[in-house]
Amino acid sequence: MFFRLSGVHHANYVSDSRVFKIPADRNLAMFVFLFGLAAPFIVPSLYLNSYMLPWLIWTAAALGLNLVTGWAGQLHLGYAAVMAVGAYSAIHAVRFGIPWEFALIIGGLSSSVIGSLFAFAALRVKGLYLALTTLAMQFVMDWVLTHSPAITGGSHASLQSPTLALLGQEITSDAGYYYVAFGWCVLVTIFMLNLKRTGLGRALVAVREKDFAAAILGVNSFYYKILAFATSSFIAGVSGALLVATFFFLAAPEQFSVTVSIQVLAMVIVGGLGSIIGSYFGPDPARAGGGERAIFDGEPVAWNADQRRNARPYPERRLWRADCRNSSDRTFGAWKALRQYQGLSDGLALRSAQEVKRNDDG
Repeated sequence: MFFRLSGVHHANYVSDSRVFKIPADRNLAMFVFLFGLAAPFIVPSLYLNSYMLPWLIWTAAALGLNLVTGWAGQLHLGYAAVMAVGAYSAIHAVRFGIPWEFALIIGGLSSSVIGSLFAFAALRVKGLYLALTTLAMQFVMDWVLTHSPAITGGSHASLQSPTLALLGQEITSDAGYYYVAFGWCVLVTIFMLNLKRTGLGRALVAVREKDFAAAILGVNSFYYKILAFATSSFIAGVSGALLVATFFFLAAPEQFSVTVSIQVLAMVIVGGLGSIIGSYFGPDPARAGGGERAIFDGEPVAWNADQRRNARPYPERRLWRADCRNSSDRTFGAWKALRQYQGLSDGLALRSAQEVKRNDDG
């Protein structure tokens, strides 16, 4: 996982199929795992919720995309679309009274259904044509999200995420959100490590190298391509739901645009196609958490869990919207937040004009 093997010879299939083929890999993985468990106690809350938490979620998403792109060899430019399906499906499921545990599974299964549609396109085209096909499906999903008020609330609206609750306990602390993201990332990593040494993983690699040669050897490329897209989409759906439930606290169409698909693909490419440890280094923590910093009241601030629930950035517009969940008049809350933003802008412009005038007079 961490080291490239050199001079390691296996005498039987059992030794070759081990998860960690050398003790140094196992020891280093255990050290990283223990550090992740202790992170809330040794890392400041600012870095925990603004950098490490989104980094873990994006790492899980990158691992899912690495499954279909790095192992199965299918270029996917519509990954953000299936993340959006999982996020909105989970939120609506919770709004209908379904517990979060089942809502996350529903979000993953819904994404798998949509992801399977991408697979049918993969069976007909390859390479650049596959990239264009998945990109077109991404734009189709963007159009559906922005023109379906029943799902998203409209093109300029956001859908409030219910409070995350697991095993009957509401999670509202930074450490709680972090452990949810950490647990999901560990589960996806364990799944990928074990998949790598199974017949399914070997079949996906065979399809990646030469699908028609794999078919001659008895590997059903039709089946394995659909399975790769469906499994990858399930991971994307759950990751999208957790991203909304633990980090954004609301869902908006702009959060899952084509730009996000390109960014996740860049994470996989930077980390290395087919590399599990590379999926951890691909998502830059500063880039993943950079959206949580803004200029408000003239000072750069970082938002913890409580502050993100009370004031959230509206994507692409830099307008800070008030959370009127406890208020009956949402219009007044939004108007008040807008006036505060405009007042800040007007004040900065006035001070700049005064400085220019003083310089001219001097």
